[in-house]
Amino acid sequence: MGKFRQKYRYSLILLRELVRTDFKIRYQNSILGYVWSLLRPLLLFVILYFVFTKFLKVGNGVPHYPVYLLLGLLYWNFFVEVTMGSVTAIVGKGDLIRKINFPKYVIILSVLASGLINLVLTSVVIVIFMIVGHVSVSWQALILIPLVLELILIALTAAFFLSAAFVRYRDISYIWEVIIQAAFYITPILYPLSRIPHSFAKFMILNPFAQVIQDSRYVLITHSTETISNIYGGDKWIWLIPIGITLVLLVLTSTYFRRRSSAFAEEV
Repeated sequence: MGKFRQKYRYSLILLRELVRTDFKIRYQNSILGYVWSLLRPLLLFVILYFVFTKFLKVGNGVPHYPVYLLLGLLYWNFFVEVTMGSVTAIVGKGDLIRKINFPKYVIILSVLASGLINLVLTSVVIVIFMIVGHVSVSWQALILIPLVLELILIALTAAFFLSAAFVRYRDISYIWEVIIQAAFYITPILYPLSRIPHSFAKFMILNPFAQVIQDSRYVLITHSTETISNIYGGDKWIWLIPIGITLVLLVLTSTYFRRRSSAFAEEV
């Protein structure tokens, strides 16, 4: 344990300082400061809630739809914040990389840590909505812990690839912006899967991000949420597919990042 601490002590110190610096710069000269972490998803929620309930009637029939929608938005905002922040993370720390020799993955972990802090802060809004909406919570809510861990791995998988690829291919940022816009609408964030043709829903739910959102809604908000298990006729092992996809991609992207990291100092 002593050797482990000594080996990673410098990396942990650097990680802490990168996260601290990121928060200072992000909210520098801002009157509201950290409050924007709560206001941004909340304002987006208000707009989407009125559009999809009052005009498009998408949320009709979904128990506790405000909490249902807000949870999906918070997960999505976390994923977007981590991945978009990762795209330019290595290039943005070019001066540091050229001056100091350290594990480059620390930079990506700092982006992830900042996103996690914002996710925790904005989760307060979920709790308030659940109290106001009288959403009952059972012991199944504990399953959120492995689900959030899976969400973290999904974001980290994309972050490793995007950050390393952007060093060489600067078009990645524009491509990812387009992909993010499209993915927002083909992921069941705004609408229930029951509104999607069953054959397409079976394909959509294999997306690890969609599986995490639906399972989280099921254990925290309402059991009427369609999950990967009941879409596939009660198969309890089908969830291994999206988890397997995540783990395989994580190994591939982290390997790609590690192999590319040796050239970062020359290319950034």
